Amino acid sequence: MSTIRNRRSPEFKAKVALEALKERRTVNEIASEMEVHPVQVSQWKKIAGDGLPELFTKPKKTDTANETFVGRLYQEIGQLKVELDWLKKKSAQLR
Repeated sequence: MSTIRNRRSPEFKAKVALEALKERRTVNEIASEMEVHPVQVSQWKKIAGDGLPELFTKPKKTDTANETFVGRLYQEIGQLKVELDWLKKKSAQLR
């Protein structure tokens, strides 16, 4: 006996989960209308419910870390340039 797996799009899953979160109809009614298993509807509902708080959190400041890193790189470039100029000057004096 072979089983056929249906791949559902994220939009479809979100639609089903949103319908389940509204709780206007039972999970079984939604599942029969959308032609999915009731357990799957419950799983998608749980995933959607767990993920909702993340939508309302502020994004992390990754730009600050990047700016700090770039600042350190520029500082190191400046230091290396000074050292290179000093070495060029000293090597010219030795000739």
